[in-house]
This record gives sequence, C-alpha cells and structure tokens, in this order.
Amino acid sequence: MAYKDYYDVLGVSRGASEADIKSAYRRLAKQYHPDKNAGDEKAAERFKEIGEAYAVLSDPEKRQVFDQFGHTGQVPPGYGGPGAGGGFQGGDFSGFDPGQFSDFFQGLFGQTGRRGGAGQGFPGGAQVNLEDLLGGGGMGGGRRFVQNVEGELQVTLAEAFSGSDEVINVDGKRLSLRVPAGTRDGARLRLAGQGPGGGDVLLTIRVLEDARFELDGDHLTTSVDVPAPVAALGGDVTVQTLSGKGNLSVPPGSSGGRRMRLRGQGWPKKDGTRGDLYVRLNVTVPATLSDEQKELYRRLRDLG
Repeated sequence: MAYKDYYDVLGVSRGASEADIKSAYRRLAKQYHPDKNAGDEKAAERFKEIGEAYAVLSDPEKRQVFDQFGHTGQVPPGYGGPGAGGGFQGGDFSGFDPGQFSDFFQGLFGQTGRRGGAGQGFPGGAQVNLEDLLGGGGMGGGRRFVQNVEGELQVTLAEAFSGSDEVINVDGKRLSLRVPAGTRDGARLRLAGQGPGGGDVLLTIRVLEDARFELDGDHLTTSVDVPAPVAALGGDVTVQTLSGKGNLSVPPGSSGGRRMRLRGQGWPKKDGTRGDLYVRLNVTVPATLSDEQKELYRRLRDLG
C-alpha cells in the first residue's frame, strides 16, 4: 500500500488554506476532466487521484487524520480522535465514489470514507460535470468557478509618472482602475474580487518607451539643443521635463555630448522625493546662414 502525499497531488503546501485547496482542486480537475481528455487513461487516473486528495484535504477531520497517521497508512485501533465512535461524517466527495479510491485511502478511512459507517455510503459512480467546474450550476448548488485573471496594461512614460485613470474589459465587464503616480515597469496591480466568479484581476504594468526620456532607476535622461554661440559663450536654455519646463545654465565652452544635471526633476521615490534629470547637450548650428553669419563663422574658423 503505497503512501500518497495528498498535498503534493494538489500542489499545495501543508499549511494551505481551505480556499487554496479548493482553488487547486478546481484548476486540476478542470485540466484532467474526462470530457477534455477522452480516451486518455493517464488523465483519467490523474483525475481520480485529484478527487481523492480533495476528498481528504477538504474535510477537516480527514485532513487531521492524514496529517497524523498518513505516513503509517492506517489509523491505530482505539484511536479516540476525529471520527471515534461514530466514524467520519461524510464530507464533500465532489461526485466521486470513494469506493474506487486507492488502497491507501481505504486503509485510513474505510471503503466509504467512514469508520463504522456501514450503510451510510456515498452515491456510487457519480461524476463531476465539467460545466460545474466552470460555474454552470448543478454541483454545489450552482457555485461559480472562481478564477484569477492575469494580463498586462500598457501606459506611456508620462502616464506612469503622473498617474492615470484606465478602463479595461474583463469577461465582458468594464472595470475602472487608477495607475498610481510613479508606477514603474513590471509593477503589479490587483483588482480584488473583480474577476470571473469573484476571482482577482492581476495586472502587470508595462511602461512604453519614450522618444524624449529614458528612465534608469530613479533618474531620467533627456537631451536639449544648444545653439553653438551659447555653447561657446555660456547661457541659459529651456529643458522640457516630465512635470513642465526647467532652466539649465550652460557653462561657457561646453561641447556636444556633455551631461548636466537638474536635481529633483527625475522619477518619484517612495519617500516623496524625486531623482535627478540628466541632460545631454546637443550643440547645433543653423541649417541656413545669412551672409553676415557666414562671415562671422569664417572669422571664427580662421581664428581657430
């Protein structure tokens, strides 16, 4: 009689909650249901194994016995814990016939899942309908299949910086949500209870690349055009930031590609402060020159 680890069968931890166990069961039962795996004997065995694990772990008494005596495969005679005297009191077998469960199950709980429970068995040969798992009704008085929905939400860099109100469609339902200011790429938003059957909607935020700004940690990088005379002699230029416009003082003798910093004009931090904005200087010359400008540039060249 081989030992069965019912927690491993459902893929849950030993400390899993009732909701975790139910969720794992429904997901696996849906995956291996005979209606979706016609003629697949391995899937049929897996489906029965899943039902057996759920029959035990969903019942507090049976779960306690399994945790205490499962490694032995048998409850000791005279055990005075749950089920003593009157046996285990039924439980939700989700349409499975416990008489068809493994020898390991029979050793712990008897053929009907009860100790001393003769004459009070469960409906033999009952099946779990796939539509019941999906919330169509029937089993469990029309309980719905609770499902978490995951997806991605794309926002611009400016929207991630300032925050934005978005509307998404989930299962034919329009949902409104707020992307918080300072959201970063890969951040996760949860809309609790808004998914099918009352599940959660889990969104991964994807921040789109921006033609003007690059984000690196808490800092932003951009570029600004600086007329050649200003680069040579020094002066002020206006820099576009994500929150408006800033003034940058260009030192005399600045060359193209030089990086300068505007403090506190970067990305919002958790402590309420902001990173810095680094500005690359792009020295420019006029596309067309007047005769006077040409003469001045010739003189500069000759003085060079």
